[in-house]
Amino acid sequence: MATCVDNCATTACRDGNNNNRYPCFYKPNKSFARNFQTQTQSPTLNRIDGAAAAATDLWAKMREEAILDAEQEPVLSCYYYTSILSHKSLESALANHLAVKLSNSSLPIGTLFDVFFAVLEEQGPDLGRAVRADLRAVKERDPACISYVHCFLGFKGFLAIQAHRVAHELWRRQRKALALVIQNRVSEVFGVDIHPGARVGSGVLLDHATGVVIGETVEVGDDVSILHGVTLGGTGKAGGDRHPKIGDGVLIGAGTCVLGNVRVGAGAKIGAGSVVLKEVPARTTAVGNPARLIGGKENPTKLDRMPSFTMDQTSHIAEWSDYVI
Repeated sequence: MATCVDNCATTACRDGNNNNRYPCFYKPNKSFARNFQTQTQSPTLNRIDGAAAAATDLWAKMREEAILDAEQEPVLSCYYYTSILSHKSLESALANHLAVKLSNSSLPIGTLFDVFFAVLEEQGPDLGRAVRADLRAVKERDPACISYVHCFLGFKGFLAIQAHRVAHELWRRQRKALALVIQNRVSEVFGVDIHPGARVGSGVLLDHATGVVIGETVEVGDDVSILHGVTLGGTGKAGGDRHPKIGDGVLIGAGTCVLGNVRVGAGAKIGAGSVVLKEVPARTTAVGNPARLIGGKENPTKLDRMPSFTMDQTSHIAEWSDYVI
């Protein structure tokens, strides 16, 4: 087992018996920061600013952010070392962080690390691109996200999706028992329940994420934003293909239920608290219980911008209601 927890090089991260103290309280000296800056930076790369992040390896940017955070908050230096700086790749760090989060007395960190890391490595660039696209989605769409490393370490919606990506691959390989155990642990730890059979695209944001439920035959496209308390579920006990299909660029507001094998078209927006039981055409807005199209069924108002990017959840109100306080 090759987790960073076993390879922590700083004596401050270990006790007298050479066991980890996680997290520990340690103030790094200047050589600590300088050594990791040397590992992170190439001769042509100094501090990475926000404008260059899109064209620069995201992992290098995350290491840079971790160093800065450790310098500003020395009590977090061991946490950042074991979580980020001791790893050679984003995939290794992600496998370790998920293993730490989801482990329990009968599912040791080392066992889970081996499972997560094997899948992340075997899937190669495709899965790595999806992970990075999800990180960028959170950073670009959630104003509460202050950095990539902040999202990576602390945003449970992001972590739940990445654990699901591993569980889905295990499900696809017919390792269903293990996939369902991971689903269960994600539900217990993060409060997000995604069936391992569900297909989830890249660049997906689960904002806050608490109470999100996604059923077995759901398909979620690319660049989708879903807020807390959303259910993408079935309508009864029928088996087979029974869950929603969510197109690219869709925004689904908090507390919404989309039920049954219905399609939400690309670039559509579902208002908070809605109950969707029928198809929602592309680039339209549906609100209410049961949901109705803004502008009417015959000539619905068309959106001219991608709602999952704008995260605009209120512009339709003036056209739909005369509600005032």
